[in-house]
Amino acid sequence: MDRSLFLSRLIGPTFLAIALGMLVNLGMYESMIAEALRPGILFYLGGLLSLLGGLAITNLHNKWQMNWRVIITVLGWLMVLGGVARIVAPQFAIAIGSTIYGDRASTVMIALLVGALGALLTFKGYGRPIR
Repeated sequence: MDRSLFLSRLIGPTFLAIALGMLVNLGMYESMIAEALRPGILFYLGGLLSLLGGLAITNLHNKWQMNWRVIITVLGWLMVLGGVARIVAPQFAIAIGSTIYGDRASTVMIALLVGALGALLTFKGYGRPIR
């Protein structure tokens, strides 16, 4: 199977579930985000997992074609950068995360963006027969 299709089949439904969870349980997700943006082992482990996942994606799928596949590559690189930032410069990463998730409206917008990306990747991964 094409790596792009494989990764879109993993990332797409995961993003859809995350977005739905965020929208249905907004208050709970706001609490979890606030907890995750505090310095400590959870923050460090999140950075480590993000770095490892991002490196796996970028090593398997570093395709800079101007089509839907570039979304997977960009997500991989964002994971690498976010992971490195959380490990090397945690105060900076916390400041950025606090700005991004500053209020309820921004959390809803992120959930909608994640849901749209998830829907697109799910459609690309599962929406057409594989030859």
